[in-house]
Amino acid sequence: MTTAPANSISSFPAEAVITPECIESLRSGFDENPNWRMSQNAITQVGIDDVALNREVVTETDFTFSTLLDDWKVTNQKQSGRCWMFAALNLFRVEAMKAMNLKQFEFSQNYTLFWDKFERANWFLESIIETSDRDLDDRTVGFLLDNPVEDGGQWNMFVNIVRKHGLVPKSVMPESKSSSGTMRMNGILKWYLRGFAKQIRESVTGGGSAEAARSLKDRQLAVIWRILCMHLGTPPTEFNWQWNDKDREFHRDGLMTPRTFAEKYVKIDLDNYACLVNDPRPDSPIGRTFTVEYLGNIVGGEPVKYLNVGMGTMKDITSGVLQDGEPVWFGCDVGKMFRRDIGIWDTDLYQYERIFDSPLSLDKSERLLYHQSLMTHAMLFTGVDVRDEGVHRWRVENSWGEDRVGRKGFQVMNDNWFDEYVLEIAAHRERLPETLQKAWEADPIVLPAWDPMGSLA
Repeated sequence: MTTAPANSISSFPAEAVITPECIESLRSGFDENPNWRMSQNAITQVGIDDVALNREVVTETDFTFSTLLDDWKVTNQKQSGRCWMFAALNLFRVEAMKAMNLKQFEFSQNYTLFWDKFERANWFLESIIETSDRDLDDRTVGFLLDNPVEDGGQWNMFVNIVRKHGLVPKSVMPESKSSSGTMRMNGILKWYLRGFAKQIRESVTGGGSAEAARSLKDRQLAVIWRILCMHLGTPPTEFNWQWNDKDREFHRDGLMTPRTFAEKYVKIDLDNYACLVNDPRPDSPIGRTFTVEYLGNIVGGEPVKYLNVGMGTMKDITSGVLQDGEPVWFGCDVGKMFRRDIGIWDTDLYQYERIFDSPLSLDKSERLLYHQSLMTHAMLFTGVDVRDEGVHRWRVENSWGEDRVGRKGFQVMNDNWFDEYVLEIAAHRERLPETLQKAWEADPIVLPAWDPMGSLA
């Protein structure tokens, strides 16, 4: 452990102190402004968002779209951070419902959660082995220890799960108490994994070989497997699949494995997808690929890789895919300028600047640089409203259930919000311009583990 040198301790000048005179000036200035006092009366009673809500945006935003794909119910991730899984499985289930002639169908989100947790435990412990020669307070080691096993993830990480472990219907591995509310299970897993990290580091620094560290890791993974089985149930190796379709006709596939089920009912070519991001920071050139150090979940799987594109390209591809009849997986900074109960995203939804009489000055690039924005949630676009002048609004399928979220769980995103807070989509590679298709093949720039583009939805 290292300590800061004595001369690095903060020592602020005398003029940095907030004086009684300063406080009195602020107090009198506030008291003398009748608009601020009126806002105080309102906000202390009903909350800032109710006061700042821009009624004009609400009344001008409707839920009609020139292209509308969904005619199914939304799913519910409940008290878990599995939005990236739910959004991907919601994308996959569209073609699966068509193939099985079903009105409603869900893949098991608990099944993919189990394999992500188990594989990510292995990823974490391998990362600890690889960094065991570094100081404990090394920034990367600290980042790994802060985030040993999370609920969030990325598109590429989900694809890795499907390729290796397949999928099963929800009825084959239904939700458990811990899959629907992961906090307690995650806390236990983190406790064990950090203790395992200590054991591995001590083994290596004490002169143990990498082989000995991995032998220790194998015993540790047996504990993780045990914990996950108790919390989530044991993932099936095979199952009988049969169903009655929406016309009441009976079908039977018979005995299937998770991989054969995925091969039959995931109709999307996973090899044909690319992750596109819009990262406007000065050091993130358009047309370059990126990856993030230690971002992943399956050792031996495909790495997480992004192609940085302009916002116009991202919108054109998203709109084109929707108009061709296929939903689009996307990641965004969900909580900004969003009203959950009415289900609207708009950059002018709340008039904070007018109420507080001060501008909010950060643009999209600066919000990433100054830790004000990052990807926090993944959902599905299932519709778009296109007019002569271009896209006007977007239809969004969320995974927060039907109650108290938009209209039965579906929401509307006005196009100005897409510009500012949508950060990533999963797209067909052939929809990229030829120059960007070639750019996708380039070796990626490696960003540090803590870069905001490595955030997990």
